[in-house]
Amino acid sequence: MTAYTAVVTVRLKRGVLDPEAETTARALERLGFELEELRAADRFEVDLDAASEDAAAERADAMAERLLANPTIHDYTVEVESR
Repeated sequence: MTAYTAVVTVRLKRGVLDPEAETTARALERLGFELEELRAADRFEVDLDAASEDAAAERADAMAERLLANPTIHDYTVEVESR
């Protein structure tokens, strides 16, 4: 078994109301920053042991599907690297 870190990034799908991003975007604009778009995201870093990088990615994907994200309203990505 090899030690891996899986990074799962969860964000709302386009078109889903994102009040956190809207509030942050307004505050940034008041500070003089010009934005086209801003989206908020949650990032989960999961340390795990797996037989391969693909196996680690599959486990992290299952975690995202079952708990970390709601596939109805969220998109997510999984990135894996060895530790």
